[in-house]
Amino acid sequence: MVKKAEQRRKQILKAAFQAAAEKGYESVTLQDIAEYAQVSKGVTNYYFKNKADVFAHLFEWLTSRIYEKEIKSIDEKETAIEKLEAYINQVFTSPNENKTFYRVYLDFLAQVKNNNRYKEINQQFYENCWSISKNIITLGIQENVFTVDNIEQSAISIRCMIDGSLIQWLMRDDDSLHNYYRIACYESILQILKYKK
Repeated sequence: MVKKAEQRRKQILKAAFQAAAEKGYESVTLQDIAEYAQVSKGVTNYYFKNKADVFAHLFEWLTSRIYEKEIKSIDEKETAIEKLEAYINQVFTSPNENKTFYRVYLDFLAQVKNNNRYKEINQQFYENCWSISKNIITLGIQENVFTVDNIEQSAISIRCMIDGSLIQWLMRDDDSLHNYYRIACYESILQILKYKK
């Protein structure tokens, strides 16, 4: 029974993500989410209080999945530079996935100022991202390949570079530039970390 409920919740969350990607957060209704999930609105109301609750669970689920994939990608590597490459490759997953995620994520960020729960989810997402960067930086310092005065600040800068690169790529609306921005982002991060070959 618990497993069935979990599957149903996931089905609704995936539908909410698809609906938001296609229609935008503001336009999506609980009825839309139910239709995308191919369930009745009553089923959606059974599992979630309202639209804000659906999206809070959606962003918690999405950002946790992203973090898990990123952690897995760097855990498979040995050196700091290999971990950094794996991290950037995982972040720049594919034009289609990046486009869909960032369209929904930017919509979500527009709601953060009015919703403390959204704010907390986003803060946790950034804490997770920063922790990945801090681990990579710390290892790079131990290996004597990165020269960093302030690990915390550099970790934040890495995420700024990632989000800035992906948002700029998204705004240019040209999938063929995805790899260009991935390389530019990676090389800029190496400069931040004063990488020594």
